Amino acid sequence: MAISPKLLNDGERIIVSTRTHPKALIAPVLIALIVVAAAAVAVTLVPSGSTIGMAVVVGVAVLILLWLVVPPVLRWLSTTYTFTNHRFMKRSGLIAKEGRTIPLDRISGVDFEIGVLDRLFGCGTLIVSDASTHGQVELHDIPRVESVQLKVAEELARRSGRYDGP
Repeated sequence: MAISPKLLNDGERIIVSTRTHPKALIAPVLIALIVVAAAAVAVTLVPSGSTIGMAVVVGVAVLILLWLVVPPVLRWLSTTYTFTNHRFMKRSGLIAKEGRTIPLDRISGVDFEIGVLDRLFGCGTLIVSDASTHGQVELHDIPRVESVQLKVAEELARRSGRYDGP
């Protein structure tokens, strides 16, 4: 899950590296189960010996899976959020890559929000505020969001000289 060490500068160390909570995969998994079940039922309704009918059912099921299930799973697998002692990095994409980097010096605050459903799953939204024109980055469904927020806030305090910890 961690980013490649070749993306780190000399003396840079990872504070937290995570991805979205697996709860983001609930909808794609349910859709996949429904599509497979519907295709199984449809295959039994196709007259025996009708290979074209069976091919159409399987083809439609595969297209639906490729359209509604594969993209969110690949997005989940390929997106990481990393805080180092120098910067925040969001990386995503398998073929076409996308990234965002915010130096820790520009981060003015790290907050979190935990809704009722998030509380059940042990995740929440991490809000990284910076001094740019974008203002803030919301990272939804971060596992153990309170722990992540605490680690990042400690590093921010350490960098500013206000840290009293070990």
